Amino acid sequence: MGASDNTVGLTLAVASSAFIGASFILKKIGLIRAGKGGVRAGGGGYTYLLEPLWWAGMITMLFGEIANFVAYAFAPAVLVTPLGALSIIVSSLLAHFMLKERLEKLGVLGCVSCIVGSVIVVIHAPQEHMPNSVEEIWNLATQPGFLTYASATLVIVAALVLFFEPRYGQKNIMIYLGICSSMGSLTVVSIKAIGVAIKLTLDGMNQVAYPHTWLFVIIAIICVVSQINYLNKALDTFDLAVVSPIYYVMFTTLTIVASGIMFKDWAGQSFSSIASEFCGLITILTGTIMLHTSKEEERGSSAALPWPLDRGSISWYISLGSDNLLKNVNEDYFAALQSSPAPV
Repeated sequence: MGASDNTVGLTLAVASSAFIGASFILKKIGLIRAGKGGVRAGGGGYTYLLEPLWWAGMITMLFGEIANFVAYAFAPAVLVTPLGALSIIVSSLLAHFMLKERLEKLGVLGCVSCIVGSVIVVIHAPQEHMPNSVEEIWNLATQPGFLTYASATLVIVAALVLFFEPRYGQKNIMIYLGICSSMGSLTVVSIKAIGVAIKLTLDGMNQVAYPHTWLFVIIAIICVVSQINYLNKALDTFDLAVVSPIYYVMFTTLTIVASGIMFKDWAGQSFSSIASEFCGLITILTGTIMLHTSKEEERGSSAALPWPLDRGSISWYISLGSDNLLKNVNEDYFAALQSSPAPV
């Protein structure tokens, strides 16, 4: 049963990444088309709401999030969470071919690293032990190990919110991302519990009557709202190219730690398998950072390209008596470029 559950979870996680990665492209194309016929979204316009491709992207993303949610009910977080990096590969490759956004060598290397790391994680992932009830999951959540982790997480989050955020939130990116990553790890274990409850209920073992089910729902809602709130603050304050890789690294690491402590994902595994999983995880994280670095370098190089009209003043004259009017214009234009003083 464990192997088949892992296979289902793996399939759902990969499908989720494919849907989410494709959704970014569909929404991007929809926004571009909407911007040609009205005010762009960046300028406060909402014409994209009338664009079918944008809605197709939203629906595709919804399917991806649902698949990711269900995947946690079948497979351990150490298998599902790292595979989220595949969505970046899907969006990067589709952007390269459909949006003509060039994928640099560093980006290609990042894609390869993510794929290699994902294969390593899949091969050495632990088998999922399916709890028989939500009450059993609650017992796992109230064991000393996870209670210590959860308590430490809440204390750290409280310190970050009450003390560090007012003083350093606008200066240090780790404040906002530390809060949303820590809450995100609790979100995932709560969502996994809810997913298991739904799966058991569909199998004929009703879990709705258990108060623990609704307690996990409440915890998940609180954690999701907090996570989204502080992630939005981070995105509003710092560059996306910096927020995305750091958040992915912190969220993935803390989620795997939280799930490993609560569900004992590594119980019964050999040291070599656990070491291989961590090597695969580090490879994925490295690939993700390289992908984002590649995109940032591409933006920087595009912005740094010199545009002649921005460098000094250019003037030329047209001689009506010239035998070759176009030749004179070209020669005078480039002569002005060469003699134009460098900007101070």
